[in-house]
Order: sequence, then C-alpha cells, then structure tokens
Amino acid sequence: MNVTVVVNQFERVLRDQTAVQQMYINGKWVTSSSNQTREILNPANQEVIATVTEAVAEEADLAVEAAKNAFYKNGWKNVYARTRADLLLKVAEKLSERKEEFAMLETLNNGKVYADSLQDVDDAINQFQYYAGLATKPHGQTYEVPDEIQAMVVREPVGVVAQIVPWNYPLVMAAQKMSAALAAGCTVVIKPASQTPLTLIRLFEILDEVGFPAGVVNLVLGSGSVIGDVLVNHPDVDKISFTGGTDTGKQIMKDAANTVKKVGLELGGKSPNIVFADADFETAIDYALLGIFAGQGQVCSAGSRLLLEKSIYDKFVPELVARAKKIKVGPGWEEDTEMGPLISQSHMENVLNYVKIGLDEGAWLLCGGNRIVDGDLANGNYVEPTILTNTTPDMRIVQEEIFGPVLVIQVFETEEEAIELANGTDFGLAAAVFTNDGAKAQRVIRNLRAGITWINAYHPTFNEAPWSGYKQSGIGADLGTYGFEQYLLTKQINIALEVQPSGWYKG
Repeated sequence: MNVTVVVNQFERVLRDQTAVQQMYINGKWVTSSSNQTREILNPANQEVIATVTEAVAEEADLAVEAAKNAFYKNGWKNVYARTRADLLLKVAEKLSERKEEFAMLETLNNGKVYADSLQDVDDAINQFQYYAGLATKPHGQTYEVPDEIQAMVVREPVGVVAQIVPWNYPLVMAAQKMSAALAAGCTVVIKPASQTPLTLIRLFEILDEVGFPAGVVNLVLGSGSVIGDVLVNHPDVDKISFTGGTDTGKQIMKDAANTVKKVGLELGGKSPNIVFADADFETAIDYALLGIFAGQGQVCSAGSRLLLEKSIYDKFVPELVARAKKIKVGPGWEEDTEMGPLISQSHMENVLNYVKIGLDEGAWLLCGGNRIVDGDLANGNYVEPTILTNTTPDMRIVQEEIFGPVLVIQVFETEEEAIELANGTDFGLAAAVFTNDGAKAQRVIRNLRAGITWINAYHPTFNEAPWSGYKQSGIGADLGTYGFEQYLLTKQINIALEVQPSGWYKG
C-alpha cells in the first residue's frame, strides 16, 4: 500500500492522541484517580498512536467490588441463560460490523500482518457466537441411587473471574476468555497487556452498547506488577485465568494459593516440529516456515524446534534457509508483508540476545540473527528470520522460550530418539509430526507430551476444540466445551422423595 492508502485505511481508526482513553468499571468510563497515563506505540515505527489511563490498585479493588455486587446483589448469576446468550450474539453482530476497524487497530497496536488480524477478529466473532450457543445447552445430571432420594448435579458459575491476557493476541484471547465466562454466568474483571489495550477498549464500547448490566464486565488498564497483583491476591476474586509467561504463571499459582482460587494458566512453549525422511518435502518445508515465522514467532505454540531426520538434513536445510531469507518483512499494513515487527524494543533486544547466547553455546547461525535497520524499517522492531543449527539438548536456545522468529534445528536418527528429543524440555504445549507413514505418525503423536498436536500440518486450531498444555505449559483449558467448564462449579443436590424422620435418633 502507498502512504496515502495507509493513512486513509489504517490511521483513520486512531483517535485524537491528546484524549486519554479510559477504562470501564461498574458500567462507566473512568480515568485513574492518579492521573497516570501510558503512551501506546506502533511497533512498526515506534510512533505514539494512543494514550491510555493507567490504573492504581484502588481502581482494581473497585472493579472487583463492582463484579461481586453484579454477581450476588444484582443477580447476574441468576439471569436466564437465553438472556446471556442474546447479549453475546449482539456483541458478535456489532463486532462483525466493525471487523476491518478492529483488524486495522490490532495491526497498528500489535504489529501483526493485517490478514492475521482479520483472522483474529473472525475468531473473536465466532467465539461470542459459539459460547452464546453453549450457554443454553444442558449442564446437569441426575442419578439413580439405592434410596428414596432424587440425586442430581447442577452446574453453577464460579463467580467473579479475573482474566489477564497477553500482548500477542490482544483481542482474540480476551474474547475467548470473556465469552466463556459470561456465558457461564460469571462476572469479569479483565486486564489487557500494557502494550496492547486498544482493541479491548473498543470491544468494551460494544459491550457497553449492547447493555450488559453495570459491573458484569470491567476493564482495568495498568501494569501486571500492580493490577495483576491485586487481582490475583484479592479475596473476592474466585478464579484467575491467565495467558502469558511460565514464570509469571508460577507466581500466580503461589499467590492464588493464599485464597485457594481456581486457576487457569496457558503458559509458554518450546514446541517440536518433527520431520521424518518419508514426509512430503514441500509440505514439511512450508509448515516449518509457517510454524516459527508466522506472527513473528511471537506465538506460544510456535514450532520453535525443528527436529529433522538425519538422512534428509542436507537436502532440507539449504532449501529451508533459502526460503527463510526471502520472507518479506515489513509493516503489517503492506499487502505483501509476511512477517511484521516484534512487539517492543525491549523484547526485540531480548530475542537478539538469545541468538548471541546460542552462538556462545556453540550453535551455528545459518541465516538472520540481526535487527533490520534498512530504510523505512529502521525505526521499527524488526528482526530477520533466524535459523540456528549444530545444537545440543542442553543449550538454552533449545530449552528456553525465545518468543521470536528464531528456529533451532535438532537432528535424530530413530523414532525413539525423535520422541526423546521432542519431550526433552519443561514445556508441553504443542507438537507436530510430518510423515507419510500413518501408523508411525500415530505412534509418535501418542508419545508426545503436548496438548495441541498436528500430523502433516502446523498451527491450524479451532474454537470448538480445547487449548491446553502439558507439563509447565499450563493448567486447565481455554476454548471448546472444556473452556466453558472452567467457569462452572458442580453442586450435588439430594431430594428426599419420602418426607419422614431418618430413625437415627433412638431417644
């Protein structure tokens, strides 16, 4: 796109940068009592695109109080499922009407390619529709028991839910958490990542417009160290749902234990992408590139470890490197861009530092490894598609999540060795196997300790299926019926069919 088109089609979604964008508490748009603000940057060029209010701890307390009152005093927990479903469907409808606006804003705020942003908005729309449908479906059971008792189980909402979403999927992860919780009858306090609040602010305009009762949905803007800490430790928060780094997730678990909160965690990954010699060559090459370089590698399920059977290494790797060098890096709004900027300068520096660590450990750099400083990209957070080989399992670049466009290659000779290498990290989020041997594919997949897997593909997932991890990649699930059940409690009810004394008292 030329500059004029960019201004007309993208920057028009921005608002007056002198006006501070607000948060939403108890049905009202408010600014922080501290008057603190944060500038929001476009990662493609480091330009300020918005200024948002920055909450203090007291505002997080107010949001939790509003959510608690809405749940108990104002009766959201008893609102008919069909009423909740209707509200969610209205959100989906209005979000659909503004799809391009939200996608453009996501690209400007997060840096991702516009086509990916459009897909994210479509997913968010589908999530509100999906959970609207699920809200009205049966959720209880009855039992035949050896007594004159009618035994049953009903499902009831957890209560006040605090949700903390990451910067790599600002809209879609907020939508999947909020829609499931609201469908279940919970009230919500949600905190976006400090760097990427803009699409969630717009989404709350829709939530306000469709008429959610005051306090049912609350948006608090601020840092994780302040706002996140309040939400995790607050005695009136019944559940924490967090997506983000594993170290932060561990601390949330520790803090949540003080009040025995329900906890849902979707954490990091170092996912293996296993390619056997009998795999379709073109398919395996294509998905190896997609698996790590889509989304700039800032994807928790990224295929950041390529496990290659030794016999195809000399054929596979040169072609992989040649294609990686041709990936078009640039602003997400340009039509031919395949990989955009990283989220921030500090994150970019961390990714580049990992490349240095790998080289110091003895890895070989096949391509990339540098910040791109040419021409119009000089002011953005751009990193070349990077591939490292000659790795060993003990290297930090093999064991630790880099969260950027950095692929590390490992080599195996046997099926058993592939499985051992694949399972050889603390993570267990995703994994893939490429082979034309169906039996081998099943054997390997069933032995991989990962919650999201593919055979002869990488990355496609669906709102109808659960998103969950093994090992240190998380607890619980988002999406699908499994994600819905995370926001429900089970209650056993026993009804005497004959009203008479038990006969226990003999006096």
